[in-house]
Order: sequence, then structure tokens, then C-alpha cells
Amino acid sequence: MAQRNIRLTLSYDGTDFAGWQVQPNRRTVQGVVEHAILKTSGESLRILAAGRTDSGVHALGQVANFRTESDIPADRWKLALRAHLPDEVVVVESEEVDYEFHATFSAKTKRYRYVIYNHVVEFPFLKNYAWRIPQELDVAAMHAAAQELVGKHDFRSFESHWPNKATSIRTVNQVSVNRVAEWPAWSPVATAGERVDGESTPTAPFIVLEIEADGFLYNMVRTITGTLLNVGRGNWTGKDVRRILEAMNRKEAGGTAPAHGLYLVCVHYG
Repeated sequence: MAQRNIRLTLSYDGTDFAGWQVQPNRRTVQGVVEHAILKTSGESLRILAAGRTDSGVHALGQVANFRTESDIPADRWKLALRAHLPDEVVVVESEEVDYEFHATFSAKTKRYRYVIYNHVVEFPFLKNYAWRIPQELDVAAMHAAAQELVGKHDFRSFESHWPNKATSIRTVNQVSVNRVAEWPAWSPVATAGERVDGESTPTAPFIVLEIEADGFLYNMVRTITGTLLNVGRGNWTGKDVRRILEAMNRKEAGGTAPAHGLYLVCVHYG
């Protein structure tokens, strides 16, 4: 029987996973999805993903694909796999695609979101889903400084474990930092919410960084978040962000934000 190529769109809560990629003796998203495929079709195989999210990182629209000899209709994989997946992982869509489609290499852009809970009081239901910062932050300054990152640049200042095997050059298409009154982390919409700069933190306690690029380096979004946090605190300005970018030195940038505030929002394939 000829192989078919099935694409999955997945949402998952990364809290209790050791990231996407299969690792020995550790629970991973890839591992549970591959186990579900085995239980569904009897096939032991490796699936490909748009991005390898780290431990604690969440996804609203992760994309994966696998080649199968099963005759299960493409749209039925969504329901069939759900029966064998843990509650934290949901198949949103399943469809048949061209045999040459590759979830990683066919991607044109990816969008990530980072959520900050900007409030003095810890909210227990958010502890695994947003980074709490008690001091009020200057969101307008963060947004303006973030625009220094738009365009094609060498982002090695925002990369952990440099040098990598390929290149640190990436193109950021757009980036924004908004303060919103409601938590938008589950929203599939690319724009996180209406800008309400100037509101006090009790009425608009969430700060959302949205960034879309043709690719991302290891910890790139989390380091950008840590850098812009220093802008929001008044320690740095947009000129400092430009200086850090041009320095091409990770030591110049801010700290790495915690994983639990990060979301892979969607992947575009053109």
C-alpha cells in the first residue's frame, strides 16, 4: 500500500512534559503522540514537528506530520488519536497533505507568544501559564524598543548555546507588546488584544509579547522577553536593544524568561 502523509495540528499544555522531543525515560509530547499512533494503527514511527518546544512550553497550534500506510481517512485521525492521548494534548485538525510536505522545513513563519502577569498578587491558576512580575512595567516603551528587532539580523545575542551548527540570522516580520485586560493565551487569533496602554495593572494585568519570524533560535523569544523586561523597568531603552542586537554577544542581553509563559501560537506554510 502506498504511503500517505498526514498533517496534525496540536494544542498542548507543556507543564508536565519534558518538551516536545523524545527523550529516554522522560514524558514528552512527541512520545505520547507517537504512542497514540501506535495504538491507533499499529505503526511504530517517528513524527516531524514544526518546532521542538522546551520543557514547560505550551502550544496552541503546533504542526506535525507522519507518513502512514493506514487507510484511516485523514479527518478521522483527529478523533482516533484523541482516544489514546492524555488530557493535556489535543489534536485540533488532521488532514492529508502532499507527500513532500515536511512540518519543519516547509514552514515559512512561526508565531510565538509570551504572557506576563503584571500584578503584585499571585494568582494560583496562572502559575504554570504566565510569568508574574509584581512591578508595573512601561508597556509603551517595551513595544517601541521591540521594533528594533524587526527585519533580518544576526540574533546570536538572544541565543543560548551559540555557536549553532547553521546560522543565527533570522528575519522577524513583526513584534508587538500589548497590555490587555483579559488573558488571551488560549486565543487562536494572531493579535493578542487591543492596546490599552496607560491602564493600571489591576484593570489590565496581562502583558503579551507577540513575535513572528521565519525561524527562532534556542531560547530566542525568552531572551527577548527578558531583555524587554529591563526596558519596561526603565533600566534600558530602545537604543540599548539595538546595541545588544549589534553586539552579537549573549552576555549583553537580559535574562532568560521562564518557560511556562511561552506559547507556540501557529505556523504558516504559505
